Amino acid sequence: MKKICVVTATRAEYGLLKCLMEDIQSSSFLELQLIVTGTHLSPEYGMTVDEITDDGFLIDDRIEIMLSSDSSIGVSKAMGLAQISFAESFGRLCPDAVLVLGDRYELLPIALAAVISRIPVIHLNGGELTEGAIDEVIRHSLTKLSSIHFTAIDEYRDRVIQMGEHPKLVFNVGEVGLDNLSRISYLNKEDFELSIGSKLSKCNLLITYHPETTKSLDANIADFNELLKSLKELEDTLFIFTKSNADVGGKKINNLIDDFVENHPNAICFNSLGRVRYLSALKFVDAVIGNSSSGIVEAPSFKVASINIGDRQKGRVRAESVIDVSPAKHEISNALKTVYSTGYSEVLCNVYNPYGQGDSSSQVVKILEDINLDNLTIKSFFDVSFTHA
Repeated sequence: MKKICVVTATRAEYGLLKCLMEDIQSSSFLELQLIVTGTHLSPEYGMTVDEITDDGFLIDDRIEIMLSSDSSIGVSKAMGLAQISFAESFGRLCPDAVLVLGDRYELLPIALAAVISRIPVIHLNGGELTEGAIDEVIRHSLTKLSSIHFTAIDEYRDRVIQMGEHPKLVFNVGEVGLDNLSRISYLNKEDFELSIGSKLSKCNLLITYHPETTKSLDANIADFNELLKSLKELEDTLFIFTKSNADVGGKKINNLIDDFVENHPNAICFNSLGRVRYLSALKFVDAVIGNSSSGIVEAPSFKVASINIGDRQKGRVRAESVIDVSPAKHEISNALKTVYSTGYSEVLCNVYNPYGQGDSSSQVVKILEDINLDNLTIKSFFDVSFTHA
């Protein structure tokens, strides 16, 4: 039995990993180890560790790294604490491999602790671009720290290989998070309304917005205020906010959300909707607005529009249902007019999601069952041949 240690630090990441965790747990050749950390253990962010235990997973270790500050200094201190704590945890659990997904800052010290302990790192969702976030460089750093790679589309696989990773260890399997779409039991309209404590309106919007961590705090606040100005002009609309993550400046955005909700009769907010409520919401809303990756990766599968604001997701491949706008009130308002315009539903009906069809987790598990994990931490650089002009 190969012990695969999955690490999850945020609500969104867990939502993407859940089906894969189930499939690892069901394998006759793999043993699931689970470490929960980051915002999962913070009441301020919804204590989403409870969702993990409610789903029936046994947690092998809970590692608290969140500090009260969301400043750059606070984040750096949290990263230092993570490396110390995970080094100790890996020493106790002795996993055969550590599996991480994405580009969050918490994952960098975790991967470093694994590498120092000569434990191979398995990285999901490498090769992607998010030019409006510091996560961009963290993702590529994780690629170089990792030994096995699972990417979401061929273009991303090519990019990982371009970074010197051996093609035999880079597998394009699609987006594992899309497996959720065929496995969960969605809430019907009545149950969804009960779960959010509000009736759906004539128009309904799901807003999920995070800081662009390459910008200053003042610039992020100004950008988010442009979104709020455009929302204030709408009538007969229910606004469903999910709060920002633990990036630098996230608390300031959450304060603005609280103020907006307090002063708007048709606005509600949640620290976390949870996986089932969030995906169920995509069945009932007219659009996802903000800059979350869910608007790029998951929303197209529901044939729902995404208004993607700013540069946080810049560089990611996107479906035709994604409308890119700058953080300016008039552009956001024009995008909303497009969403509600006559004929736009035809565009949505024909949308194809480039991130796969939701059969990725089984592919990952089969590869992990067959692959030899010995000596993978000893890496050699794979040179790509270039034709120079």
